[in-house]
Amino acid sequence: MDWAATQNNLGNALSTLGERQQEPAHLNAAIDAYTAALAVRTREAVPMDWAVTQNNLGTALQTLGKRQQDPAHLNAAIDAYTAALAVHTREAVPMDWAMTQNNLGVALQTLGERQQEPAHLNAAIDAYTAALAVRTREAVPMDWAVTQNNLGTALQTLGKRQQDPAHLNAAIDAYTAALAVHTREAVPMDWAMTQNNLGNALRWLADVTSEPEILDSAQAAYELCLLERSRDNVPFLWAKTQWNLADLALVRHRLAPDPAHLVTAQQYLDAARAVFAEGPSEHQLDRCDTLQTKIDAAKT
Repeated sequence: MDWAATQNNLGNALSTLGERQQEPAHLNAAIDAYTAALAVRTREAVPMDWAVTQNNLGTALQTLGKRQQDPAHLNAAIDAYTAALAVHTREAVPMDWAMTQNNLGVALQTLGERQQEPAHLNAAIDAYTAALAVRTREAVPMDWAVTQNNLGTALQTLGKRQQDPAHLNAAIDAYTAALAVHTREAVPMDWAMTQNNLGNALRWLADVTSEPEILDSAQAAYELCLLERSRDNVPFLWAKTQWNLADLALVRHRLAPDPAHLVTAQQYLDAARAVFAEGPSEHQLDRCDTLQTKIDAAKT
């Protein structure tokens, strides 16, 4: 049992290191360590320890699956979290249950973002909602805000995909709730991330409802985000928000045609591309190319 505990701890250290590095070796080693631990830490022998290691395994698999865009790892993460929930019940360990529900939601959401059918996104929304029944603002405000932000992202993705204002409005509500705790003073980078997410939801709501005035609120959220997401401090995140502002300017032009909007869109896109090219980030450069094509088409 001591050996298994050490394997679990080794997995934790490797997983933490792997989350901070781009190459997958440490995450794969973490998965191996957790799997080794589970050969001794069985559900029959030590059910609570088994559930803890299943949750840890799920997190390593989820991180690797998200990074490599690999559905197999994401499905394995979902299986690990689901296994943990068989022991980490709400009645026995409510906070661990809520944490695992949140983690399950992240894995389902990541998988759902890569698939066209909505089942995984709806399941993610259900998992986050379940977590929030225990992860209340009064009991654990920071965890509550994290789950509200996660819920907002799942709702936003579904609302964007289904062109559904109800889901987009619910996403806006979730992000706004998160910002009540994720304040700039307390957690500036989390605040900036949530402001950026709020801007995305507002941008899509304006597009779906053809209400250009909503874009002013989206622009305000992005500009607040950039108070912390500066080019000097976090250039990659700054560039992602610049891309969002370019996309927003293009939506302005589509809803209320004005060549000045296209000039603005090009300026923001050029700024984003300059940073992505330094990486380089092929995925983000591809996104820049796609948006450039749309801007060029709008000029004709």
